[in-house]
Amino acid sequence: MDSILTDIPAGYDFSNSDNQRMIEQMVGDFAEKHIRPHVMEWDEAQYFPIELFKQLGELGLMGVVVPEEYGGSGFGYFEYVTVIVEIAKVCGSIGLSVAAHNSLCTGHILAFGNEEQKQRWLPKLATAEWIGAWGLTEANTGSDALGMNTTAVPDGDYYVVNGSKNWITHGKSSNVAVVMVRTGEKGDSHGISALVIEKGTAGFTHGKKENKLGMRASETTELIFDNCRVPKENLLGKSGEGFAQAMKVLDGGRISIAALSLGIAKGAFDAAVKYAKERKQFGQPISNFQGISFKLADMATEIEAAELLIMQAADLKNKHLPVTKQSAMAKYFASEVAVRCANEAVQIFGGYGYTKDFPVEKYYRDAKLCTIGEGTSEIQKIVISREILK
Repeated sequence: MDSILTDIPAGYDFSNSDNQRMIEQMVGDFAEKHIRPHVMEWDEAQYFPIELFKQLGELGLMGVVVPEEYGGSGFGYFEYVTVIVEIAKVCGSIGLSVAAHNSLCTGHILAFGNEEQKQRWLPKLATAEWIGAWGLTEANTGSDALGMNTTAVPDGDYYVVNGSKNWITHGKSSNVAVVMVRTGEKGDSHGISALVIEKGTAGFTHGKKENKLGMRASETTELIFDNCRVPKENLLGKSGEGFAQAMKVLDGGRISIAALSLGIAKGAFDAAVKYAKERKQFGQPISNFQGISFKLADMATEIEAAELLIMQAADLKNKHLPVTKQSAMAKYFASEVAVRCANEAVQIFGGYGYTKDFPVEKYYRDAKLCTIGEGTSEIQKIVISREILK
């Protein structure tokens, strides 16, 4: 297939609504044709449709911000946000996996890899020949990343890695993972390093697949390291820089989750508007009643506010300006909006909203992860308050 993104010249200003509508149409059409018919089938079976991601790679959607010289589409964050939103409007699970692949594993190598490392891994990731994973969280650390127990001990030309990572998107199906490991003292922000570890490396396996409330077609497993020998040439940047790198990667990742949240909120809202116009009670559409129309007004207002926060963060990211506060605000607000919109959509559908015959129960289940993944809402408040009190 030809890339759907290459029809648009690089350098277009995606704050221009005509250009943005073009990419919305392209990605939206793909999602309707290739994702919508399988959403509940994949969700019920907890099936990770890896063949779909190969298609997305062929279309340029798995390396949206990767430069063309490394096999990517070479676009910026306006385009990237639009891609995630349009996919998540149809299926949060697929949107989550596209976001994790683009912004975490691929994004980390793009931001901090040397030229040889970029040439080695980015072309495979940008085309989805390889699926990427990213490992920071552990079972007993959660938000306390500096307390990680996974260690990497130098041994000649190798690091010997031992430990495990939890809640890893694509932990089983990925071909390569960027993993944060402890190379110094526990609790020391300069004691963390980032290693690229390829599947097939002896001692590198995956653990159990999580049985989740939502996002069930996005695979989540443990990563396990048992005397795993990783070449030192796989170190990203210098030893001890991994934590600082991870925090910068998460700045971009929060824009991804904000976009994912926005897509889910829009999907739930669209379904609720359609249903409210069609469903009749007391001889008229329920949209005529203020109890329903005011819910829709609140949803629409919060969705537009979330979108503006996200686009502000995307603009700063495109300009290579500090984005920590804005990305945290966008992620915090948009994720909470997604939960509220999904909740109200179920309410508008009434009893039907509680069944799997209608789409809003899945938005309701999927939305909650957005307030947890890549930093909980509480962590976002810590980040925001630190930034404004500097």
